[in-house]
Amino acid sequence: MTGASALYVGPVTHRRFKPKTHALSYRVFMLLLDLDDLPSLFSRLKLLRPGRFGLMSFSARDHGDKAHDDLKTYVSARLLEAGVEGGGPIRLLCMPRVLGYGFNPLSVYFCHDADERLSAILYEVRNTFGQRHSYLIATPENGPESAPDPVQQTAPKRFYVSPFMDMDLTYVFDVAPPGEAVRITIQVRDDTGPVLTAAFAGQRRELTDKALLHAWITHPLLTLKVMAGIHWEAVKIVARGFRFNGRPSLPAEPVTVGTPVTPTR
Repeated sequence: MTGASALYVGPVTHRRFKPKTHALSYRVFMLLLDLDDLPSLFSRLKLLRPGRFGLMSFSARDHGDKAHDDLKTYVSARLLEAGVEGGGPIRLLCMPRVLGYGFNPLSVYFCHDADERLSAILYEVRNTFGQRHSYLIATPENGPESAPDPVQQTAPKRFYVSPFMDMDLTYVFDVAPPGEAVRITIQVRDDTGPVLTAAFAGQRRELTDKALLHAWITHPLLTLKVMAGIHWEAVKIVARGFRFNGRPSLPAEPVTVGTPVTPTR
């Protein structure tokens, strides 16, 4: 299995189906970072720096529980708690900080066992109130014969993300793991069907300074644009008469364990 760190560029789309329709689309770039390779990446790349400042930068403390510099140890501990086999590469798909500012509504960890088979995916979700929660889901069994591409998983919604979404909902994840392309589709469902679908579809590029510079030029102020876009869309949604939902307390546990969807053959 290939697993080099890479750059992925493509659109993020959101489509809401009820109680009223609403849609948006914008382009982003994301980094796929093999957590074992971070020191060598920082050594060879001039435009991606460790820490929180730089044209583009990556800080482990922007992720996980904000307290650990070693993200692989943090994620491995979550796998152990959930009874999921680990011991192999862990690769994080996220946006970098740009000019010191960073915000990732969703960061995705692709977790592998010692034989480099995808064993689980951890979805780390943030809201604009500075809170975060994760969903950890094993792949359907283990191994290339029983974990097809795409991987399908599900989990109950436990974390408040938007004031325009109810809490009594279910997530359905449909993921094509990173290769020449990556695709992550999240369908939010209630008892009667889909409420919203959000997706990222990215094409792979080599992670070089030239590629980073081109991504920065073509996607200026990336993470600031994402945050501004979230609030601008909220203004438009309010104008259309969507109702607000109050913000509940955080879940008692920082990680919700979901369920793999075994494909029908």
